[in-house]
Amino acid sequence: MTTNSADELLDLSPVIPVVVIDDVEHAVPVAEALLAGGVPLIELTLRTPVAIEGIQRIHKEVPDILVGAGTVVTATQAAQAVDAGASFLVTPGSTESVVDACADTGLPFLPGVSTVTEAMRMAERGLTALKFFPAEASGGVDYLKSLGGPLPGLRFCPTGGISADTAPDYLALPNVGCVGGSWLVPKYALSHNDFNRVKVLAKATAALRA
Repeated sequence: MTTNSADELLDLSPVIPVVVIDDVEHAVPVAEALLAGGVPLIELTLRTPVAIEGIQRIHKEVPDILVGAGTVVTATQAAQAVDAGASFLVTPGSTESVVDACADTGLPFLPGVSTVTEAMRMAERGLTALKFFPAEASGGVDYLKSLGGPLPGLRFCPTGGISADTAPDYLALPNVGCVGGSWLVPKYALSHNDFNRVKVLAKATAALRA
């Protein structure tokens, strides 16, 4: 599966699953469970030593899911993610060097912003699909609602502190395409190899944008 633009990423699913794995053997079954539940993409964060190998395995063994690399904070990580087979990139912030590196890969990417100035800087670069992080700590729904007037051309994927209960409030905003959420792949499900639970939680995302 492929996508050609960051804007398209925002329309694939109400939720982009934000996944942290400590055991590389979890990568493929998690991706399979999400896909079986109707979620066509996964963001595997580069927070653990096995993340790059996890992206490689998902890319090779679950080709029908769009696998992305999250928590990209260096140019080296952006390059490693591309080599591993990532189809999109997500950054928590938007330093010039990291944004340049992501742009140089040619992959769709969501640069992280949390202020009006950062959002305007990305807009000046022609980037209109952004990650809003950390969403809840940075003002949440009310903050994003206030951005709609002065910055109507921007769309966001808010991430950070969002749950299944609060996601619909974000998704109701016209400038929110989707949300990033870790609740689809809870730690207890991984520790107990309960991938059916992941599938059930993935299926439930369809009701978030009813």
